Amino acid sequence: MIRRFCSFCLVAVFVFSATAAFAQDRPFHVLAFYSTNVEQDHVDFAMQAIPFFQAVAKRDHFDFKATSNWNDMNPDTLKQYQVVLWLDDAPSTAAQRVAFQNYMEHGGAWLGFHIAGWMDNREVWPWFADFLGTMFSGNSWPPLPATVTIDDPTSPIVKSLPHSFLSPANEWYSWKPDPRQTPGIKVLMTLAPSNFPIGFKDTLVGGDIPVTWTNTKYKMIYTNMGHGDKILTSAVQNRFFENALLWLGGREQ
Repeated sequence: MIRRFCSFCLVAVFVFSATAAFAQDRPFHVLAFYSTNVEQDHVDFAMQAIPFFQAVAKRDHFDFKATSNWNDMNPDTLKQYQVVLWLDDAPSTAAQRVAFQNYMEHGGAWLGFHIAGWMDNREVWPWFADFLGTMFSGNSWPPLPATVTIDDPTSPIVKSLPHSFLSPANEWYSWKPDPRQTPGIKVLMTLAPSNFPIGFKDTLVGGDIPVTWTNTKYKMIYTNMGHGDKILTSAVQNRFFENALLWLGGREQ
């Protein structure tokens, strides 16, 4: 009887371990949207991000596809993908916006870079303003490196990162209202006070300026990085991009 019970326990442990291992390595499908007729610095980032994420997909065993056809933002296409990326642009038609809203409200996941957060008029897309938890308020110029601090080192998205790191040259945005004050928003990274003032032509002089966050009502991450051809030159920051995508795909690092 004892021997039979021990055998059962060993089988149970094996099944649980195998199930957990599969969950950590199960495939998922990612669709990245980009444009080539937008600001050149944004195109430069997208053209580097696509091969970067292709390499990540090969290493971490998931499917990655990129498209410049924003009309693929439709229900039939989106239902084939667990994660959507906006690399250098955002939906521009009512049909695309409705499709994305429905996708997110029914369990989809999203990673948005830099320009994805640019909207200075709530009436353009009220749902997205609530989804993001804030709107664009100002920016620094020209692109400059900045020290970023980690707000919640226990988050699986950033837990493998140092407490602070130097993020490569980027155009940094400020926000109104402060995303941190919006219910449901969890800030993951913030511009360190040591950066201020940052910029020459356009300057951010101080204050609380989050650069990466998630709206906990959805499976989403927005990050302000994504302007220019230097973004993917930091191994630390690249680790965050990889962690973020794997977390959105259902794998915790």
